[in-house]
Amino acid sequence: MQETAHSLKRQLVELNRRLSEMETLRQRCERAEAALAEMVHANRVLGDSAPFGIFTLDPDGRITGLNRRMRDLLPWPDGDERDPAGTSILEMQAMVDAGVGADFQFCLHRRRSIIRDYDCVDRNGSCLKLRFHMSPVSDGGEAVQGVIAFVENHTHLQQAREAAQESEQRYRLLFQSSPIAMLERDASELKRQLEEMRASGVVDLQAYFKAHPEAVSRLMDLVKTTDCNDAFMALVGEQDKETLLATLTRMTRESGLQEMAEEVISALAAGRVFPEREMTLNTARGEVRHVISRAMVLAGHEATMARIVISLVDITNRREAEEALRASEQRFRKQSLRDNLTGLFNQRHLHASLPLLVQSAQSRQAPLSLLFMDLDNFKAVVDTHGHLNGSRAIQEVAATIKSAIEAPAYAVAYAGDEFVVVLPDFDENAALEKARQILLLIKETPYLSQQGRHVRLQASCGAATFPHHGETPEALLTAADTALFKVKGTGKGAIVRFVAGDPPVHTGP
Repeated sequence: MQETAHSLKRQLVELNRRLSEMETLRQRCERAEAALAEMVHANRVLGDSAPFGIFTLDPDGRITGLNRRMRDLLPWPDGDERDPAGTSILEMQAMVDAGVGADFQFCLHRRRSIIRDYDCVDRNGSCLKLRFHMSPVSDGGEAVQGVIAFVENHTHLQQAREAAQESEQRYRLLFQSSPIAMLERDASELKRQLEEMRASGVVDLQAYFKAHPEAVSRLMDLVKTTDCNDAFMALVGEQDKETLLATLTRMTRESGLQEMAEEVISALAAGRVFPEREMTLNTARGEVRHVISRAMVLAGHEATMARIVISLVDITNRREAEEALRASEQRFRKQSLRDNLTGLFNQRHLHASLPLLVQSAQSRQAPLSLLFMDLDNFKAVVDTHGHLNGSRAIQEVAATIKSAIEAPAYAVAYAGDEFVVVLPDFDENAALEKARQILLLIKETPYLSQQGRHVRLQASCGAATFPHHGETPEALLTAADTALFKVKGTGKGAIVRFVAGDPPVHTGP
């Protein structure tokens, strides 16, 4: 009896132990199932989050799994109403027509990965450009368990590529048919060289070029001209494009284009295109053309500078017209400040320049003198020899006065037979001496000789000096005119300097 009780007790202990082991095993199974479920969920999330389609096939071509993106790419049987898992791609007409089935069998039997593009039709009837990456799945041994495929949708990429090709064709058409001369250049090698120079420690390009002037041409030779249009060929006078492109580097070195070489290099080093500028271009015919150069980088090539388009607008005719207009304006301006009869400056120039000369003399504390003179008894000359000869005599006297002075001094045909001589930096004594020279030269010169007459003339002169006789242009002119008036009243053919207290006279024209 006691022995039976001990046996039952041992059995009970063993049973409890087994029950405990079974509970531990159950918990381990639950944890494994949970981990497996979590792993399956994670794999599903990972697969559905992938940017490309994924599906797996068994050796018979049946789909054993696929992610959401793959399900959305193609029109699987019955649409979205049932899971396409179990569908054989060897029976799907879209797959068969595209050639996917044949490549699956090649991958499976040859045990080799394959990458191929296929045209497939989606559920909306649109054509898709799909790239399949198919690889055999092995169990680690010799047996092949099936095939896994990764599918990329290249439709938009292909569309973008086609759009780019269309855009390139339009660009080429516009480039070649443009009436503006255009060049296409590749500066990628120059940019790469500049980056290497910067990496080696060359920071100041201007200083580098000063120390190595030969580097400018060497670096510019790295810029290749890849194309030019008909308008450019017409501009430079070439008919053979291949010959032109082959010799363009030499032409640019010998022409005005080379003048901007350092500017081009500096701009590219800073990651920008050189600015618009005006320059001269030597053509194959030896002509000089004036052009405005503009440059732009084609979109997508900003980082490499591999495609730079340079337009050259011919402004030769406009430049010539501008220069002719400028020369005409200068002649007109010069004529507007000159007396038509004598060629001396007129009152307009006198009243415009004298204030500046007075201001300069004042700031430099320098003297400035004026001589106001007219011809004595000139009316008798006109009465005797006529008005035409009178005008000729005034012309010859003006030439005499002009020959006696040097710039910055100048003479003014003031009115009739009156003249003003402006003498910057002449003090009173120097001015009086210059007046004596002029009056003596007039007195000793025979006039109207070419007309068969030998007329002798003399002149009277009034002198005034800044700042003693006047501190303004008007005061200085009035003082010189007053001194001349005094000569006329006391005796002709003389020189009188202004004396303070003399009554002023009118100095108007």
